[in-house]
Amino acid sequence: MSAENLTVAVIGAGGKMGLRVSANLQKSAAHTVFYSENSPAGQERVRAEGREISSTEDAIKDADVVILAVPDTVLGVVSQGVVPQMKSGAILLTLDPAAAYAGLLAKRDDVVQAVAHPCHPSVFLERTTKEEWADTFGGQGAPQNVVAAIDEDTPAATRDSAETVIRTIYAPVIDVHWVTVKQLAILEPTLVETVACMIGTLLNEALHETVNTCGVPEEAAKAMLFGHVQIALTNALRGSNPFSEACEIAIQYGKDTIIKDDWKKIFDDSELDGVIAKMLKLDAVKR
Repeated sequence: MSAENLTVAVIGAGGKMGLRVSANLQKSAAHTVFYSENSPAGQERVRAEGREISSTEDAIKDADVVILAVPDTVLGVVSQGVVPQMKSGAILLTLDPAAAYAGLLAKRDDVVQAVAHPCHPSVFLERTTKEEWADTFGGQGAPQNVVAAIDEDTPAATRDSAETVIRTIYAPVIDVHWVTVKQLAILEPTLVETVACMIGTLLNEALHETVNTCGVPEEAAKAMLFGHVQIALTNALRGSNPFSEACEIAIQYGKDTIIKDDWKKIFDDSELDGVIAKMLKLDAVKR
């Protein structure tokens, strides 16, 4: 397949991620794209964007790349219906590593499996336009990185084709970082959801307590928190400025009070398996 002009099928084109990746595919005009969506409401959303609906069978029969933009919990079932109909040498591209890591995706020796997840625009991104500032999620105006995995024995030309589509659906893309499926699963959920997103919700709860329990005016609390979040991240992750001695004492108090001594167990394989099983509503991950 040529990376310059590919036939791409988007399955689940009317969902949240389906609409996002479809918008960038439609804007690029570099590939032939077919859009498939089963739900009537989703079909209305696809047509509202000026895209034609194809049956899943018609969409995938000649596709070089089939994107499964469906919820994680149904990826396994959907892949069971899609993979047997894909042409030899085609790429099955999923957008989250959980199902691939759990071994839920249907496999064929002549179909390549790839997964690619957006990093979202970095907190350290140097934004210069209104469009960049407005795009907090990515895939519109603000550049972002992508982390991806693909079958180990994939030919270089096929991987290039996968990267071409990945760069299109998540555009504008700074770089695509290739890792293993397991490494991608460690990144998400463990690093960014179990840790980073959890800390984000903890900050929101702390703000609520500051305002509603301690009586600090909300705007004053937000002003102090939002500014210090930036300082905390740039100092801790980039070493831009050292924390003061008094701040270091407060930081240690926070760690001793809030964080469990054994918190790093979340990086054990058994813990990763456990949280992914919960996310996918499985009794256990079987790999």
